[in-house]
Amino acid sequence: MEERPETIKEREHTTHTTNTSGGGAGMGIIVGVLLVVVAGIVYFIFAGEFTDPDAGANDVNISIEGGGEVADDAAQAIEGAVSE
Repeated sequence: MEERPETIKEREHTTHTTNTSGGGAGMGIIVGVLLVVVAGIVYFIFAGEFTDPDAGANDVNISIEGGGEVADDAAQAIEGAVSE
């Protein structure tokens, strides 16, 4: 029978680790810019910057004919109704 040598050379192992993902800073900047743009658009839409100022969309005119006489009569009717 053949004799084996007493010392056996240990095998060498080499491990390579490759990290392909970044910290996500670029994606965070993109999301932040998009949020600012959307917030600006929403502000201008609700603030009325894109509406025609001459259209009168925000003007409300209410007129009641004969309303002054009715209000005077109501005040006189209430005046005597309150008892102390």
